[in-house]
Amino acid sequence: MGYGQDLTFVCRTPTRIVFGNGSASEIGIEAEGLGIHRAFLLTDMGVASSGLVERVRKSLGQSFAGIYQDIPQDNGVTAIERAVELARTLEADGVVSLGGGSVMDAAKAVAVLLTEGGSLKDYEGVQMLRRRLIPHIAIPTTAGTGSEVTFTAVIKDHDRKRKILLHDFHLAPDVGILDPAMTATMPPRVTAFTGMDALTHAVEALHSLQAQPMTDALALHALRLIGDNLPRCVEQGSDLVARGQMQIAATIAGQAFANAQLGVVHAIAHTLGALFGVPHGLANAILLPFGMRFNASVCADRYAMAAEALGARAAGATDAQAADAAAATVDTLTARLGLPPLLRDVGVPRDGLRACAEQALSDEAIEHNPRPATADDLEQILNEAW
Repeated sequence: MGYGQDLTFVCRTPTRIVFGNGSASEIGIEAEGLGIHRAFLLTDMGVASSGLVERVRKSLGQSFAGIYQDIPQDNGVTAIERAVELARTLEADGVVSLGGGSVMDAAKAVAVLLTEGGSLKDYEGVQMLRRRLIPHIAIPTTAGTGSEVTFTAVIKDHDRKRKILLHDFHLAPDVGILDPAMTATMPPRVTAFTGMDALTHAVEALHSLQAQPMTDALALHALRLIGDNLPRCVEQGSDLVARGQMQIAATIAGQAFANAQLGVVHAIAHTLGALFGVPHGLANAILLPFGMRFNASVCADRYAMAAEALGARAAGATDAQAADAAAATVDTLTARLGLPPLLRDVGVPRDGLRACAEQALSDEAIEHNPRPATADDLEQILNEAW
């Protein structure tokens, strides 16, 4: 999967990034710079009960218009519609998301409907938006999804048991504020599987058919940071240096996959979330080594790069041997973090694997996987991971 002489690419990284301990206190300045006068804050109940909301409200001052704090872990169409209704009542002219990927994706969807009207189904697909959205400032409280810099929102349609994908360059937040202190209260298990989500983003950005030199650089450095800092964050949650490095890793991995796209692991993980409610990062953590082994025959050189970044490539190892080592390192890391290794451990029924494989085959992420996959291939991966 090397680059030929006909290489061409475009790399977009439009979000302004503000990093540093206490940087969440600068949100008022960022809102003013974006012309936000009535900021609508979206969060979830867990974050709302942690005391983090008050820091944001204080910084926004008189530009704080109101809050919607009922975004569920897997967001959802109904919650977004209720949030939009409240935001319109408050005459909001900008959105602020404070939370993990579900909250940030929900805020993207709210910005779409406040700007364009209609329903989310009207904008499902790729490049369906006509203009720039109202401003959005994202403050992640996890280090995993990279949603603060991506062009995608994944929204669960609970009625149809599937996920709605919105992909458009206008979806990228205007500002992403990375404040390590905002992640310090994240429980070890959540820290672990959100961090593994970031690692999966980096690996799949490397193996994607749209990989390019810019995204390779981002993905490989993300892998180095994750390998060095994720265990520290899980084992010593108060280590703000490690927390900050993981935030940076998640953001640059997000920039990598936003441009390079993903692959078979995410295609299946999206479906496991829709059908069985498996948290996205946890699904990725379980599936990643199995997806890597499925793909290794066509992109061993890519996984060899991952092995080197993770410190797992032995001297003199061939690309194939290094690719095996990379997958084994993911297994070892998952075990060290205390995450379950198999799908059966998170309640996925074996008799649901075929339906999952068939639905995953229509997920947009699979289009960029380096090895073509059939429903039978996906079912085999699921069975191996079960």
